[in-house]
Amino acid sequence: MKKKQVLPVLIIVGCILLVFVILGATKLIEKYTPTKEHLELTEYYNISEDSQVAITLNNTVSDSFATIINDHVYLDYTFVHDVLNERFYWDANENILLYTTASHVISAKAEASTYSIGKSSSDYGRPIVKATADSAWVDLEFVKKYSDFTYSFFENPSRLVITNEWKEITVSTLKGNTEVRLKGGIKSPILADVKKGDVLTILETEKKWSKVCTADGIVGYVRSNKVKNTSPLALTSDYEPETFHHIKKDKTINMLWHPVYSKAANSEITTILSTTKGVDVVSPTWFELKDNKGNISSLASNDYVTYAHDHGVEVWGLVKNFALQASDVDTAYVLTHTSSRQNLVNQIVSQALQYNLDGINIDFESIKESELGDAYIQFLRELSIKCENNDIILSTAVAIPTSFNGVYKYEEQANFVDYICMMAYDQHWGQASGEGPVASLDWVEESVENALAEGIPADQLVLGVPFYTKLWKLTPTSDENDEEVTYMIGFENLGLTSAKKWMNNNISSPEWIEVNGQYYGETVKNGVTYKMWLEDEASIEEKLKVMQEYKLAGAAFWSSDLDNTSIWEMIIKYIN
Repeated sequence: MKKKQVLPVLIIVGCILLVFVILGATKLIEKYTPTKEHLELTEYYNISEDSQVAITLNNTVSDSFATIINDHVYLDYTFVHDVLNERFYWDANENILLYTTASHVISAKAEASTYSIGKSSSDYGRPIVKATADSAWVDLEFVKKYSDFTYSFFENPSRLVITNEWKEITVSTLKGNTEVRLKGGIKSPILADVKKGDVLTILETEKKWSKVCTADGIVGYVRSNKVKNTSPLALTSDYEPETFHHIKKDKTINMLWHPVYSKAANSEITTILSTTKGVDVVSPTWFELKDNKGNISSLASNDYVTYAHDHGVEVWGLVKNFALQASDVDTAYVLTHTSSRQNLVNQIVSQALQYNLDGINIDFESIKESELGDAYIQFLRELSIKCENNDIILSTAVAIPTSFNGVYKYEEQANFVDYICMMAYDQHWGQASGEGPVASLDWVEESVENALAEGIPADQLVLGVPFYTKLWKLTPTSDENDEEVTYMIGFENLGLTSAKKWMNNNISSPEWIEVNGQYYGETVKNGVTYKMWLEDEASIEEKLKVMQEYKLAGAAFWSSDLDNTSIWEMIIKYIN
């Protein structure tokens, strides 16, 4: 090719190369140049309405929102209850907000600007609670009066920064200006421009980017080299929690439940106290929920109480919800309607005063958290105040802590009631559970440990002990040629004397099972297998050792019609 022809080609090639160099350089510059795009904070917080208030809780942006009503901030009740203070109780049936202190019930009706503290009334100046179809909005400042948290309010957009976790955090004071970005990377949009001297909370630190929270509640990322100088900061609160007082006995409780199904059965108290030893509390099953208005039926007797008092024994009347004559009573309805619940409270206290009772024992069973929510614990809160004001001991009979017994809210219950009697029996109850002990030693000890871990103080926990045994009857329901034999599992409850008699008559050498703390025996008659894990003096003594080891408040025995007189010689070695 001639020289004149080569030169234009070289120029063209050079221009092409130059274009590629410029494009490459442009892309490199673009790749390493931080974006200046700012993300709208309304989009960041998912705010869609002018009245919405975003919430940053403990340096995390919450999914919940507050709202502005007439220039005041209101919190969603669910957020209040679940996050800030579970003692607030919203009755959606009667549109009443309740808060219970150690000494008063505070109530505010929806839309009302006044609220009551006990029998007195106060003017708040604006509605405390606004009802909605699904929940309620509660005035922020009203919640703050009774709750342990701090907050700051910011505008553009409206947002709350709330702290209710008091722990040590890490902070950094910026020595230069920088940006907080949505994600770790220079191409991520900017959420906030922060300046020298601003204090950021350091949430996570990586090599290049660190997750932070600004003082006004924006959570994002800054370059790690901007937050090198960090220091710990202890978050503290000046909130003073309430002190709860309890009526306590100065000795270990030895309580015996007395099933009373008729007025005539009250005469049994003379036999009970003459054939037992060391019993200092008797709990007759006198009262039961009668209707959905919160009224109760009564089998109480003044003569019974007088006789017990004359023999140095206290009477704690038992109130039950498993009504024998009123099967249509709906416990959930009564407890979730404030008017019915408070009528029930008044009825119980009235009966206690009328019959000069020393205490009340609440035995509400087969109640579900899904139906009641916090209504059961609210019932106990309200009842506890009236009981304390009248020097009446309030105790409860509750099932052992399990995942499906959350309705009892053991720790909160312990704040308000004086004693909690844990019914540590019916470990095995029928076909669904399969055959097994009524209360094996290892299961009882585990239940005690779980109850203490749930927050029940040892000096308020009374161990419920069974005076009965289940005689299990396993009847084959499968064909003898089937690979796996199936059974219909039935049982008969036997008192201490009857159970011991069956064991003696049917098992020549019962086996002592150490882990169960019980004698075990089985036999087959006419194709039916009979099994028994015996509750007797030996097994009950093992349970009382647990009571003693964990320094519990005492023991309660179910029940007076199932005991034998000889067992009390052993019991008084451990109680009184």
